[in-house]
Amino acid sequence: MSKSPEIKSKNIAGKLAKIFLTNPLTAILAFSIMSLGYISLEVMPREEDPQIAVSGGSIIVPMPGASPDEINNAILKPLERRISEIKGIKDIYSTAMHNVGMLNIQYDIGEDRESSNLKLYDKVMQNMDSLPGGTMMPMVKPFDIDIDVPIVTIAFYKKKDLGIDHIRLYKQIKDIQQEINSIENISKTTLKGAKKPQFNVLLDLDRLSAYHISIGQVVQSIQAIAKNAPEIDLPTRDSRLVVFGVKNAINSIDDLRNLVIAKYMGSLIYLKDIADVNYYYDIQNYQEALISFQADGISFTDSQDQVTMTVSKLKGTNAVHLAEKIIQTLEENIEDLDKNGLGYIVTRNYGERANEAVNELVHHLVLTIGIISLILIPFLGWRESLVVTIAVPMILAATLFIAFMTDQTINRITLFAFLLSLGLIVDDAIIVIENIHRRMHLKETENQSFNQIIIEATDEIGPSTNIATIAIMLTMIPMAFVGGMMGQFMLPIPLNVPVALAISLFVAYVFAPYLARKLIKRTKGTH
Repeated sequence: MSKSPEIKSKNIAGKLAKIFLTNPLTAILAFSIMSLGYISLEVMPREEDPQIAVSGGSIIVPMPGASPDEINNAILKPLERRISEIKGIKDIYSTAMHNVGMLNIQYDIGEDRESSNLKLYDKVMQNMDSLPGGTMMPMVKPFDIDIDVPIVTIAFYKKKDLGIDHIRLYKQIKDIQQEINSIENISKTTLKGAKKPQFNVLLDLDRLSAYHISIGQVVQSIQAIAKNAPEIDLPTRDSRLVVFGVKNAINSIDDLRNLVIAKYMGSLIYLKDIADVNYYYDIQNYQEALISFQADGISFTDSQDQVTMTVSKLKGTNAVHLAEKIIQTLEENIEDLDKNGLGYIVTRNYGERANEAVNELVHHLVLTIGIISLILIPFLGWRESLVVTIAVPMILAATLFIAFMTDQTINRITLFAFLLSLGLIVDDAIIVIENIHRRMHLKETENQSFNQIIIEATDEIGPSTNIATIAIMLTMIPMAFVGGMMGQFMLPIPLNVPVALAISLFVAYVFAPYLARKLIKRTKGTH
């Protein structure tokens, strides 16, 4: 407590100044706040942009042998009407293809993801009886943008000097994918453009017709021993039909060839009698992913087959650290990749971009504080300006620590909120210092102690400063109630600016008087 009990304070501003003005713990408190702010800046999860919670789901309904028009009229339109009955559905998009239909559903932002997914699944199951005959079991697949946006993408390609087939390429990349999946806070990994190994069944349509066997019979027979649903495609030019690929379900190709499909005129019809069966990659996948790049200043004009691995993170985790661990895992496998004739290129590194964006904004933040200090020198004096300059990073440090404790991430919008608040948070400290400077030069205060001048000056501007700061805080709070995607994207502004303004009051009433007593030279009243 202050040693000047005769000094009376009328409001919280003067009382705080009186408590901390001569307290030896004030300097320790200031150092602790600055340290906590620095630690928070280093350990807070870094992102380039805030993660937006947008969720939805997909419904995939296979119907072997159906055309896109049949899929659309018999499955998608009726199902779309039923799905639209669910509360919280924002948009429904349908896609009809040969043999399969898909509905993509987006929930309203703010809807509980788990509850919405459950309602979606229940609605599909309730309307199973309305689906036409021959329709296979629908698959409901929820998705969440929080974990679907990749932070790192790696393109694996086959080197020109070493030959490697699609199956070896896939298996090698799959092993690396398994290692990356084991990294903590990795949510999911996917492979794009991969030619997956499988058993291919090529039906001869003429033989099917001769034995009076339908495609559905073949599908049901293989489903009895296979784990995966069939993938049916269009007839080829030589009157063969790719029925499906049986992925990792049968160990021996002979088991599949000797599968009994039907009985015709007293004889058993095996799959090998009506189809060619082989173990290869998914030949029904006509999509190709190619890559061309430059190395050592030489342009590779020949595009190479490539497989892209995407890696996503859990919400609220540090993109920078995770990206570094992913790159480290790739470097540990570089010898095996070279030995198998594989190379890789990191085509997206969100962690690196996030780190650069955060560091750049922190650099601009420091420059802005320095500019503010220089601007204040001609108007307040260098000592007074130094007090304000010390107060500003103290405010930002305390705000960063609170953001860290409330599980926020540091990103461009968070730092933009700090930049936005810079012009506001300096006001309180400037008002306190300016009033101390003014009272110090009054003639009627020349017989007062410097401590008394500081406390009374701080106490004097307390009510008006409180009201002005609270009014600015109230203008920011309504932004927190903005709905939709933009509301979530800009949420760090209403979360951090009011907090920074509230802390600026505390710093102005506690540390500005303390620093003024230490740094400002006392002068007697002159007017």
